[in-house]
Amino acid sequence: MKALVLGALATAGLAIAAVGVLDHRGEALAQRPAPRGGAAVGSDLIVVPASVGEKAQWLTVVDPRLRVMSVYQIDLTTGKIALRSVRNIHWDLQMMHLNNENPLPQEIRALLEQR
Repeated sequence: MKALVLGALATAGLAIAAVGVLDHRGEALAQRPAPRGGAAVGSDLIVVPASVGEKAQWLTVVDPRLRVMSVYQIDLTTGKIALRSVRNIHWDLQMMHLNNENPLPQEIRALLEQR
């Protein structure tokens, strides 16, 4: 469960980063090609589905404007939807590293600056 939530958080972070660098070029949303990886990118929300076995599906919903993500579990046999987690990820995205092994990002940077 913890690995799934961390995976969803990482996916959401990547999705937010992708939204930030999209080049709109004046195209209407309907004219843009569909995003890869099953993520639905709308004008306000990003939705990333993930299959979990044959009986459940997880939906990660990201609001890039508010920097909030929510994770829902959908029971595929009953259709019931349960909110499993909500998190404001603004401060998460300010971190330089977490649970990393050496070399840490600042150590790599220091090595590169010595050149």
